Amino acid sequence: WNPVTGCSRVSAGCKYCYAERLCRRLKAMGHPNYANGFEVTLHEHDLSRPLTWTKPRAIFVNSMSDLFHEDVPETFIERVFQVMGEANWHRFQILTKRADRLESLSAKLHWPRNVWMGVSVENLDNVSRIKKLVGTPAFVKFLSIEPLLGPMPNLDLEGIDWVIVGGESGPQARPMEEEWVTEIRDKCLDKRVPFFFKQWGGRNKKAAGRLLQGRVWDQMPCTCSE
Repeated sequence: WNPVTGCSRVSAGCKYCYAERLCRRLKAMGHPNYANGFEVTLHEHDLSRPLTWTKPRAIFVNSMSDLFHEDVPETFIERVFQVMGEANWHRFQILTKRADRLESLSAKLHWPRNVWMGVSVENLDNVSRIKKLVGTPAFVKFLSIEPLLGPMPNLDLEGIDWVIVGGESGPQARPMEEEWVTEIRDKCLDKRVPFFFKQWGGRNKKAAGRLLQGRVWDQMPCTCSE
């Protein structure tokens, strides 16, 4: 669900942004929602779309943008949260790199239990995003460590409900070392935080697969009380 499209780069994880490449392709194909390319654009007509989906589903919010981008008005963010609260039969997952704005707006937003909130933490330079996430009232708080760009020793998982790790994919994908991944996995096991290994990535992510030391890691948070 993309009520907002377009974004701008804020950290190392943005260097080879898949959304920027895809936005340009969709613009060239004449898709009306991408007429502005990767410029931040609000789509009022798409705001109520989840309310038309009657079958419960997991919905990733703004895969082609960042809901907490500085060019998205606070009132529009509030309306997105309102729709998510109304569509309480779905589970919504939001991911941001703009933890400062998330922190500043958190107390003003209504946080329904079907909204999961995450921050991207691609390297040690961005671990400060974690504490800002933990300070929110989100029912489930998760980390997306993708693309993982370096080792993450002493990762603080206090208050975190789920960790996703993955390598970068695409023609210019940067490499990811197995020991970086297993270090995070072992920390998750120690702290009893569900661990999800998404992919090795690379130029051909399908060929690389998602097996880590011979098995698939697809743990999810327990939301029996959701």
